[in-house]
Amino acid sequence: MTVGRDPTDPRQQQQLDTEGGGQSGGVPAAGELEGSSYNPLGNPGLRHWQASYITRPGIEDRDNVFFAAVEMTRMPMVVTDPNQPDNPVVFINRAFLDLTGYSREQVLGRNCRFLQGELTDPATVAEVREAVRERRAVAVDILNYKADGSHFWNALFAGPIFDAEGRLLYWFSSQLDITHRRAAEQTFRQAQKMEAIGQLTAGLAHDFNNLLQVISGNLELALMHAGDNATLRTAIERATQAAAKGGRLTQQLLTFARKQRLEPRRVNLNTLVVEFSDMLMRTLGEQVDLRLDLRPALPVCTLDPVHMEMALLNVLINARDAMPGGGRVTVGTSLVQESGRAGEQAAPGQYVALCVTDEGEGMTPDVRRRATEPFFTTKGPGTGLGLAMVHGFVQQSHGRLEIESEPGRGTTVRMLFPVASERAVQGDAAPAPAEQTGTRTVLLVEDSDDIREVAEIYLQSLGWRVLAAASGEQALQILQEQPVPDLLFTDVLMPGGMNGVQLAERARRLHPELPVLLTTGYMDELLTYGQRTAQMVTLGKPYRRTDLAESIRQTLAKAQAQAQERVRAPASAMPQRRQTSAG
Repeated sequence: MTVGRDPTDPRQQQQLDTEGGGQSGGVPAAGELEGSSYNPLGNPGLRHWQASYITRPGIEDRDNVFFAAVEMTRMPMVVTDPNQPDNPVVFINRAFLDLTGYSREQVLGRNCRFLQGELTDPATVAEVREAVRERRAVAVDILNYKADGSHFWNALFAGPIFDAEGRLLYWFSSQLDITHRRAAEQTFRQAQKMEAIGQLTAGLAHDFNNLLQVISGNLELALMHAGDNATLRTAIERATQAAAKGGRLTQQLLTFARKQRLEPRRVNLNTLVVEFSDMLMRTLGEQVDLRLDLRPALPVCTLDPVHMEMALLNVLINARDAMPGGGRVTVGTSLVQESGRAGEQAAPGQYVALCVTDEGEGMTPDVRRRATEPFFTTKGPGTGLGLAMVHGFVQQSHGRLEIESEPGRGTTVRMLFPVASERAVQGDAAPAPAEQTGTRTVLLVEDSDDIREVAEIYLQSLGWRVLAAASGEQALQILQEQPVPDLLFTDVLMPGGMNGVQLAERARRLHPELPVLLTTGYMDELLTYGQRTAQMVTLGKPYRRTDLAESIRQTLAKAQAQAQERVRAPASAMPQRRQTSAG
């Protein structure tokens, strides 16, 4: 709210500007009308009036150019008469009728409170009433309602009009529809809040995943040596399950924070839904009727199919929980053209929409606004991360998430993804290497002593000879002094002047064909390197022995495929000899 100076103050009346041969005068704003409300001037203003004085009271004389100008302007204007009971409207211009949808007969003679409704802030109304009581100018952003029941944000300015003796004659007000501006600001504030939470979450996830790696790794080693002690094995297995849940929780937080590493491929959402439908029906249960409404000839998108399946599964679980007595859920696809609306982050262009519609309880406006916030849930048990994770994945895939819902009328969750370009990322199809025999050497680089010890035991149990280093600098010294290892397995985030990606690049300058496997509990560092790590396999923490074995297999497969490609490249690049005929 913003307020003006008291126009009855004698000191201010001496500062009047006068116009029209002294027939009117006013108190200049003088830069004092400031605050949180919208100001179309773009600044506090110095010369416009915030209180007016006239020598010829009355609004009946409307045959001059000023009334014609008021009727022509697109700024809605209202005049009320505080000397009549309930301060009724006595004049409106045509722009006000265009703004609100009311007719002149529906407005004249009524107090302006008819524009207020269910969601109008009572505190804002009280501020306006206080300014009217004190006969001073006021400027607020207030939620008002049109004749058809729809609401809009109104930038309202109101100021008093006095006669020459200082008696209050009228109140003048102007309005401006600022709904789009408010929506854009709300979207921006929400994005800022989610970004702040995401940064905090991602920062904690790195340390938390390292702790989980130590816990889960040592539990797995303990289980290997538990023998036939059933009680001990049960206790270890329960602790392992809890550590796994902690790892999944961290992964959900990273997905919300848009910090996980995606493996984008060209995906047809129709095909994905159909192939995933058996799993979806088992998840929904017999009480839920799953229907598919898929648009034929749907273009492909570029996204991670595994994360897409998990996002769809999360949305469908929410739909199932919203229908405790059962009902129908429809999964549909469509093609939409986006033109770039105000407040939206999605760029203009063609989008594929994946919609999930249920017949459940629906959400109130308050719940709908907070539905994608992490840890917000209306369920008894639950983490409140389902839709937050979906929102993070959709945004990281350059799409947009929309939620439409009303209490008692169900919910529609719509995920929009841009249509894939011709240069979309293709999936890796490197063949698996043949089984290797003999002693293989791995250079293990990990700054955490606890994690390094667990990883070393894992690797030794897989048949590897391990050279261990606690930093990138120490690893480089080993590479320069020792025979070339068969694999470099390095953490990404390490203290000091060299991280895992930089170590991998410097190691490959020394040994270009050296296979590299990265591991991290925080994927954001990899995102900053882009294509420099695109061809490297990354193992997320916490990982198990089997996860490590599979990642090593993938790393060696990539290295073998790249080596074969280098062998073929010179022959294919050799210039063809020109053949000439004799004669």
